[in-house]
Amino acid sequence: MKETDVKKEYSACYIGKLGELTLKGGNIKFFENALTENIKKALTSKDARISLRAGRLYVKCTEESALAVEYALDHLMGITGWARVSVVEKNFDAIKEAVKKAGLEAKKNGAKSFKIEARREDKEFPYNSYQIAVEAAGGLFDDGTLTVDVHNPDCIINVEVRKEVYVYCAQKKTCRGLPVGVSGKGLLLLSGGLDSPVAGWRMMRRGMKVDAVYFHSYPYTSEEAQKKVEDLARIIAPYGDELCLNIVPFTDVQMKIKQKSPEPFTTLMLRLAMIKCANMIAERIGAKAIITGECLGQVASQTNENMRCTEHFAEVPLYRPLIGLDKEEIVKTAVKIGTYETSILPYEDCCVLFSPKHPVLRAKLEDAVNVYNELEIDGLIKEAFEKRQVKHFSLWDEIDERF
Repeated sequence: MKETDVKKEYSACYIGKLGELTLKGGNIKFFENALTENIKKALTSKDARISLRAGRLYVKCTEESALAVEYALDHLMGITGWARVSVVEKNFDAIKEAVKKAGLEAKKNGAKSFKIEARREDKEFPYNSYQIAVEAAGGLFDDGTLTVDVHNPDCIINVEVRKEVYVYCAQKKTCRGLPVGVSGKGLLLLSGGLDSPVAGWRMMRRGMKVDAVYFHSYPYTSEEAQKKVEDLARIIAPYGDELCLNIVPFTDVQMKIKQKSPEPFTTLMLRLAMIKCANMIAERIGAKAIITGECLGQVASQTNENMRCTEHFAEVPLYRPLIGLDKEEIVKTAVKIGTYETSILPYEDCCVLFSPKHPVLRAKLEDAVNVYNELEIDGLIKEAFEKRQVKHFSLWDEIDERF
C-alpha cells in the first residue's frame, strides 16, 4: 500500500488526555495497558489504530469509523477528555494554517477571542512552548480573525509538538477515573430508580468491572418495569465496557416476607433477602463486592441502623458510593450519564409496591436477625437464584448497532 493510501485511509485522528493514570508511578504500565485494551476491544470491528505515548492516547481511523470512535471515547473511563486533531508537519507555515483553520471554526460557533496553549514534547524542535504559542498565534491575530485574550478567551487552541504536531480547539471532557477492570469486579443491585445506575457508574469510574442483579416480582411489577431496568443496564454498560444483568424472579420470596414478617420489618427483610441472593450471584461470577445505591437517610431502609443490618448479611464488602450525596447531586449525574429520563419513567419496582405504612427506622441487629431467621426463606431465595435469567450488554455491541 502506498504512503498516500495510508494517509487517506486514516484521515481522522483523535487525542485522549490521561489524568489520574499519570500519577501511578512504577505500575503505570498496568493501567495504560488496561486503557488501551478497553478501547481496542470497543473498536474491534472498526478500522482504527490505537497507541499510547507520554500521557496521550492516540486513535487514528477512517472517516467512516469516526462517529464510532467518538462514541467509544465518550464512554472511556481513564481519560479526562478527547479532541479531534489536525496532524501537520513540524514547520510554522503548516502549524499557522492549522491554527487559523481551528480559529475560523471557533468563530463560526461564536468565539471572538482566543489563546494558544503550546506544549513541546520533542525537545529537538528549535522553539520552546512560549515561542511556539507566539508564532502560531500570528495566523489568527495578524488578519484580525480573532483577538488575543490570555485571561478569559472564548476558545483555547492547543498546539502539541510531539512525534508529529497536533492542533486542536474543542476538547470534550469525559469521565476521568481509572480504566475499567483494574479494580476487580462488583455486583450492582440495579433497580429502576435514579440512584443505583449512578452508583454503578461511579464504581466503574474507579476501575471496577460491574455486573448487575434486578429482582422482579411479576405480576406485582410489570414487564414494563423490567424493560426499564434493562434499558438502564444498556445505558450504563458502555461506560464499563460490558455488563451482565441477572434478572431474578423474586415474587415467592416477597410474598413469604409479606405473609410472615411483622409489617414494619417487611422492607428491611426484603433488603436482607436481596443481599442473600446477591451473595450467591457474587460467588458465581467472581465479584468481590456488592454495590448499592443507598444514600444515608434518604428512605426508611437507609438509616444508619438499618444499613448496619443490611451490611451484616453481605458476605463480601458492600460499597455505597452515593452514601454522602444529596438528591440534586445524584440527579445531576444521572442527567450527565444519560439515565435520568429512563429512571423517571412511572414503572414502580417491588420495593415501592410492598412498602409498609410505618417501616422500622432503627432496627436492632439482633431483632433483624431473629425476624429473618423466623421467615425461613433461604430455600426460596436459592430457587430464585437458580431460575435467574442473564442478559448481556456491551460497548462494542452498542457501537456495532449504532454505527
